[in-house]
Amino acid sequence: MEKKLTLDDIAKKLGVSKTTVSRVISGKGRIGKETKEKVMEFIEKHNYTPNAIARGLAQSKTYNIAVALHGDYTLADLPFFQKCIFGISEIAATANYHTINAIIKGDDISQLESIIDNRKVDGAILTRTLMSDKPAEFLKKKGIPFVTIGSSLDDEIVQVDNDHRNACKELVSILLMKGMKRIALIGGDEGHVVTQNRYKGFLDAFEAAEIPVGKDIIYLNVDSAVLSDKIVDNLLRMSVDCIICMDDLICLYVLNKLKREHVKVPSQIKVASFYDSTLLENNIPSITSLNFDINELGMVTCCTLLDLIEGKEIKQKTMLGYKVVLKESTK
Repeated sequence: MEKKLTLDDIAKKLGVSKTTVSRVISGKGRIGKETKEKVMEFIEKHNYTPNAIARGLAQSKTYNIAVALHGDYTLADLPFFQKCIFGISEIAATANYHTINAIIKGDDISQLESIIDNRKVDGAILTRTLMSDKPAEFLKKKGIPFVTIGSSLDDEIVQVDNDHRNACKELVSILLMKGMKRIALIGGDEGHVVTQNRYKGFLDAFEAAEIPVGKDIIYLNVDSAVLSDKIVDNLLRMSVDCIICMDDLICLYVLNKLKREHVKVPSQIKVASFYDSTLLENNIPSITSLNFDINELGMVTCCTLLDLIEGKEIKQKTMLGYKVVLKESTK
């Protein structure tokens, strides 16, 4: 295998200093035209470093983007992040970009800070938006181009999201039209913007139908099977018509509890989910849910970030579609 050239090799071959070669590649500093042409000609001839890297140095670009991932994701979140990252990587590769993952754990954004402070990337993607969004505030302060996957409360931030609010409204509206009036809602962390949007969509449907919302059968911040079991016990005593879960992990908790209590779905109680993942794909009966194209979400987000990096005109907020998938669990 042919030895890969280094800056020092090029400098010795051309009889110039290593600093001169570095300045020619980076485009920084005053270098004579003849020397510059000689160095660039040698680089092209010997294919020194991948073209994207050489081009990046000349334009002060890294050809890397950071993807911020939250370390507290659950089993239900994993398929979402996998599909999303695949979509991001697919588009990044077409532009000769690479992705660098930064793990965020609670308020600890040190990995993201290190990547940005060491100028390792040209832009960043945040894969979750929060009501109090420390990663977004940090990136804004640093002035680095970034895009969020999910809606943000900050209108200055470039956002790409699925239309969760209208999707949830449409699903709940259909269930109300099917005669279900006492519809319970079980959701996750209300510090996540997506939780708030799903909740608003739920309320929108009742308002549009002019049906009172049963606030006593709405539960948020549910983060365990134990808590979910207690809630289901309450809901069964209150004889609700349907239980809607904000995500499939909560829905799995609910279904397992109903099976243990020998409560039949859908004859005794209906069940639906605001998200459709692989967790419930083999469940009997099949679960009514909302379907989002997560691969498309990742691809559109990456395209938007690359356009932002290039200074192109972009939409401040892009909303992608959804499908309401009615199945056996709400018949």
